[in-house]
Amino acid sequence: MEEVLEGSHYPARYWHRLEDGRLQCDVCPRFCKLQPGQRGLCFVRARHDDRMVLTTWGRSSGFCVDPIEKKPLVHFLPGTPVLSFGTAGCNLTCKFCQNWDISKAREFDRLNDRALPDQIARAAVQLGCRSVAFTYNDPVIFLEYAVDTARACRALGLKTVAVTAGYIAPEARKDFYAHMDAANVDLKAFTQDFYHRLCGGHLDAVLDTLLYLKHETEVWFEITTLLIPGENDSDGEIDALSRWVVASLGPDVPLHFTAFHPDWKMSAKPPTAFSTLSRARSIARANGLRHVYTGNVRDATGASTWCHGCGDLLIGRDWHELTAWNLEDGGRCRRCGTRLAGVFEASPGTWGRKRQPVRLVGQEAP
Repeated sequence: MEEVLEGSHYPARYWHRLEDGRLQCDVCPRFCKLQPGQRGLCFVRARHDDRMVLTTWGRSSGFCVDPIEKKPLVHFLPGTPVLSFGTAGCNLTCKFCQNWDISKAREFDRLNDRALPDQIARAAVQLGCRSVAFTYNDPVIFLEYAVDTARACRALGLKTVAVTAGYIAPEARKDFYAHMDAANVDLKAFTQDFYHRLCGGHLDAVLDTLLYLKHETEVWFEITTLLIPGENDSDGEIDALSRWVVASLGPDVPLHFTAFHPDWKMSAKPPTAFSTLSRARSIARANGLRHVYTGNVRDATGASTWCHGCGDLLIGRDWHELTAWNLEDGGRCRRCGTRLAGVFEASPGTWGRKRQPVRLVGQEAP
């Protein structure tokens, strides 16, 4: 493992020197070009002593044991607890950010929890977690910390989960996802205009990530689209998005439509109506997607998993808690034997909907 430098200036991967002397960060499609002392837009990747460093390696905004369904992942080890953490910063500028106090943070005193990758993995085992999630802000920008932690987790038999916007450059993408077992990717909209105006990014880069995950990895992934009134919730856009998922990724990829709540720089927008989520789910299902979910609302039908073979209830959910389990043989419908795509164990977890904040300071090996 590379040496940790003073001040959390950890040697970064994926950068190169330009002819004019600037250093270009090659982690995400922004390709920030830095003069001495400058930071990238994400604020956590910086130029220090004529090299690129990650300033948040080993530093977290907090740890919490969550239900895996909260990521959201509903076809990956249902009912199990996942140790979740993030750092600070983000490589997109979403005006509707729901975690803006973390992702937009430039005050590093927020990063109070210090933990090495081995400590995180051991703590997850002690806490009875089946996986560790890199979440709250996008793990793409703390790639080195996430990858080092993922290696430590795999050594102890733990799965790793990335909750991400998928905004990552091709070479870094290969390294990052080689160490992930599951991902939830935010497909924030299906127009370049939306990404440009509200996220400061490009749609094509995210679609490329989804295509890469499907066709070049074994990573289990699900997709989330936050529906914002008047921005990305039209019938036409939902139709186009869901048709693309079916045609390019297949009918078994779970798609989550979640409700927007006014926040950050879009506090004047109304929250998403329940009817909008239901309509989006109906459109996507009519287009051939087998597993379409509603989120950020209480909806037992839209939160549950149904057999695409016989229509029976396979996994019942109330918020993030399991209420029914009708799978056998690692993911087959008990009634008709149709296999449900995903990663399932013989029996579901029993963690329920609770969230348990934890401190890793002073954690010892079991």
